[in-house]
Amino acid sequence: MQPEHDDLADRIRRLPPERVEEVADFVDFLLGRETDSALTRAASSLADDAFGRVWDNPEDAAYDQL
Repeated sequence: MQPEHDDLADRIRRLPPERVEEVADFVDFLLGRETDSALTRAASSLADDAFGRVWDNPEDAAYDQL
């Protein structure tokens, strides 16, 4: 484990149990945000390909200049 992780773990161990639960909840929240971000990026990537096929045509080329 890296030194800053060791320091963080030591500081968490010194907290009262109810505060450790709060830290755990916050970590879960952060992990959920990471998962949400990854899913959003993946969906966006899929949408780019699908919309690219629809929008990449001569009729819509004028809109590319906007």
